[in-house]
Amino acid sequence: MHAGKVGLVVLGLFLFAPLYAQAFQFQDVVEKAKSKASAAYEPVPGIPDFMAGLSYDEYQSIRFDPSKSLWREGDSRFQVMLIPAGKFYTRPVSIHVVDSEGVHPLSFDKSLFNVDDEALRKRVPADLGYAGLKLTFPFDGPDVANQFLVFAGASYFRGVSKETSFGLSARGIAVDTGLPTGEEFPDFTEFWLERPAPDSDHVRVYALLDGPSLTGAYEFTVYPGEQTRVDVKARLFMREDIELLGLAPLTSMFYYGEHTPRPLGEWRPQVHDSDGLLIHDDATGEWLWRPLMNPDRLAASFHSVRRVGGFGLIQRDREFRHYEDLEARYERRPSAWVSAEGDWGKGNVVLVEIPTDDETNDNIVAFWSPGGEVSAGTSRDLNYSIQFGGPGVAPHPGGKVVNTFVGAGDRIGGGDQAGAYRILVDFAGGPLSELNAESPVVSKVTGGEGVEVLEHFVEWVAPENHWRLSILAKPAPDQILQLRGFLMVDDEVATETWSYSLPPGTGLRAEP
Repeated sequence: MHAGKVGLVVLGLFLFAPLYAQAFQFQDVVEKAKSKASAAYEPVPGIPDFMAGLSYDEYQSIRFDPSKSLWREGDSRFQVMLIPAGKFYTRPVSIHVVDSEGVHPLSFDKSLFNVDDEALRKRVPADLGYAGLKLTFPFDGPDVANQFLVFAGASYFRGVSKETSFGLSARGIAVDTGLPTGEEFPDFTEFWLERPAPDSDHVRVYALLDGPSLTGAYEFTVYPGEQTRVDVKARLFMREDIELLGLAPLTSMFYYGEHTPRPLGEWRPQVHDSDGLLIHDDATGEWLWRPLMNPDRLAASFHSVRRVGGFGLIQRDREFRHYEDLEARYERRPSAWVSAEGDWGKGNVVLVEIPTDDETNDNIVAFWSPGGEVSAGTSRDLNYSIQFGGPGVAPHPGGKVVNTFVGAGDRIGGGDQAGAYRILVDFAGGPLSELNAESPVVSKVTGGEGVEVLEHFVEWVAPENHWRLSILAKPAPDQILQLRGFLMVDDEVATETWSYSLPPGTGLRAEP
């Protein structure tokens, strides 16, 4: 290629992004959100009752035709599949495409969908509307369009990496989650899809959030790969006072695991999309691991953090034999790690655990709360990234919890203390990898209010090549068992902090 032609190509690539930026920018969404916040909330009109009342199978039979994906005929590796409104998704959204020629609305097109049932196809309204969108990228080769990010329902979006399957979700915002007054679910009502440049490694999506208590402008810049990263920029405008504002929320499912009773009749060893909450405090350097629970009643825990470095819901157990589910493949479910950009100040990582009788309900929510009520008329800027992928999305140098086992403290192997628990916590990795069975590993364990820590010691588990913290602890009658513990070597902290909260009446309680 001649030097002059090379120069023209390079110049064209440089001009590509500015043209898009001039056509539509984040600030355009900000102005829309600000304007809406100054007026009373008006929900988007719903879909016809017929569409909302479809059975699960009927709705699933309305399938988008992949051969009609947006950008399929172009030179981008990214494509967009559209989701029809219906069943769960009762409020349609507006979708626009941003390219070098401007901003173009995507009107609903019934011909984009295949419907096997002719009678159902005829009844689908011509102006139904879209519920959301799916982004694809060729993880498995140039001719394969793998889904990696989905926006659908309220402010939910789900992401996966190359080696994981869909599981937990992220949300744009959480409002009053877990409070007795009930939770509010604002919606992403409008999307703008910026067409990627040729060979781009990322795609950008803008979204407008609207709800009774607030509005928001969002910019998502998404990099699919071995770990899929979503960079989020947002500006929020409060319509009303908000008692508990949840930023960068994650939603998952925990039915039961290694440290909880198996429900009667269940043959699968464990069932969960995530098995723990991980938190990093940049100010103290502490990493904290909190195993998830499926409580008898709604439970909310507030983990105080001086300067949040990150938090996430992690699926740490990646062994198929620990789930034995060929259909759900829980060992492939992604973890999600939120990395805060800038100083968010002092606040809490809030974990809300909701009772569930099966795995069809998302019963786990984690988010950052700045603490205190947020006042009407105020605004807030927010920048963070979310990594979707394996448990390595949140690498840290310390030893990690790999197992938590809980049983009665007056059983064989548990001890001889009625009303107590025997808790075993296995640690591996980090500095522990350099040690042997004779190394001077010691434990530090503290109990919460009303908890008596009767003993704790460390053992080398030779068959698994890791270390086990054994605790015998007794809570006051009918009180929650709260414990924290970590391992030390040569007076240095060698592991993350294991934090545990077990309410009475779980079936694990050793009655006095």
